[in-house]
Amino acid sequence: MPDDETQTQTLNRGGAARTPVGPPPPQLSGAAEAPAPWLLRLIAVGLVLAALNLRPAITSLGALLEEVREGLHMSGSVAGVLTSVPPLCFAVFGVMAPRLARRFGAGAVVCAGMVAIAAGLVIRPYIGSTAGFLAASALALMGIAVSNILMPVIVKRWFPDRVGTMTGLYSMALALGTALAAAVTVPLTGAMGGDWQSGLAVWAGLAALAVLPWIVLVRDRTPAPGQPAPARSGAASGPSASVSGRAAGASGQASASGQASASGPAEAPAFRITRSRTAWGLACFFGLQATAAYITMGWMPQIFRDAGVSAGTAGVLLAVTMAMGVPLAFVIPRVAARLKQQGPIVVVLGLCGLIGYGGLYLAPAAGAWAWALLLGVANCAFPLALTMIGMRTRTGAGVVRLSAFAQSTGYLLSIPGPLLVGVLYQHSGGWGLPIALMAGLMIPQMVAGVLAGRDRTIEDEC
Repeated sequence: MPDDETQTQTLNRGGAARTPVGPPPPQLSGAAEAPAPWLLRLIAVGLVLAALNLRPAITSLGALLEEVREGLHMSGSVAGVLTSVPPLCFAVFGVMAPRLARRFGAGAVVCAGMVAIAAGLVIRPYIGSTAGFLAASALALMGIAVSNILMPVIVKRWFPDRVGTMTGLYSMALALGTALAAAVTVPLTGAMGGDWQSGLAVWAGLAALAVLPWIVLVRDRTPAPGQPAPARSGAASGPSASVSGRAAGASGQASASGQASASGPAEAPAFRITRSRTAWGLACFFGLQATAAYITMGWMPQIFRDAGVSAGTAGVLLAVTMAMGVPLAFVIPRVAARLKQQGPIVVVLGLCGLIGYGGLYLAPAAGAWAWALLLGVANCAFPLALTMIGMRTRTGAGVVRLSAFAQSTGYLLSIPGPLLVGVLYQHSGGWGLPIALMAGLMIPQMVAGVLAGRDRTIEDEC
């Protein structure tokens, strides 16, 4: 999800704020001194370790969902609730991240987020009840939600002249953690005697390791490098005041906030974003692609296992699907930024999804590797959605508002999907209806994406 660099590059296509991409302007008077090289290296390590922990709580569970259901006596409907928890937590807890960062500092909140992930992952397998499992999962996902949003804030705070490079670094680490958990959870479980509790709890160790680099930043309140020192007033100070205070709710697009401040004092005029058809189209597109992603992470291994594929191979297939995001997340935004309309890319990704779901329905085991690859391509609608957020506005303030609206609304829209798949699976006794639902949702996703991809800006519609 290299959204920071993409939004910075694509903002200029709107025509109003044509700030060239490149090194930042010289430091303003009163700016904080450059941090020590050892500190920057430590923060870079912290970014990578944190990013590695932003998805294993989800994909490790998907790989062992059958064992968890049997161990906790879950019905298909309850398992559907479990797979709907991630987008719910991202929508609810993500809103808290900027506010917490303003009060405690972004580094302290990320540190607390890693602690929450470690605690939730080590508690949930052993709590012994479905309700407790859900609560502990929510604790881990709360840590993921706030940390996920503040990653771009940390990048902008400590690496203002290397936003693209550092965004690419933690994006690759995020994709790697996603695929790694999907691929090795089942073999690790087998190596530990087949105990699914240990297979899930082992990922708490990686989260505990990620806590260590962030301890250094727990009390950091200094202004961001290259930014003016905060005024001596009652306003909040520190990196969160200059960056994350401008990052909206569940958006996670703090780099857009940095771009807004870097491009000058001019702000977009007040407007109602809910009047924009483009904003609604983008919100629906984001929500539908998120629905597909969480259904895939939560249910795809079970689909393959029910078709006769071994548990280990099913986990690897999910890893292949997730790993497709590593190269394509860098390619798709750059292609999209060169086009006035992104509708053709939306359609291509949607067709890959339709073919993949069709294959899952007709020959899930025989063509498993092909379907995993195709669904991995379809899941790359996520970086495309982030790219269009930057291209559908003219100003930095517009990027922040559109990002907040599209992502928060989108995550809320994505909550029922995984739950409905679980209900259909339980009551139909097979995967025919759930797969038909997944394929059917690709049609409105393509329609919404084409609408969002038109060459216009939300400021013109509000």
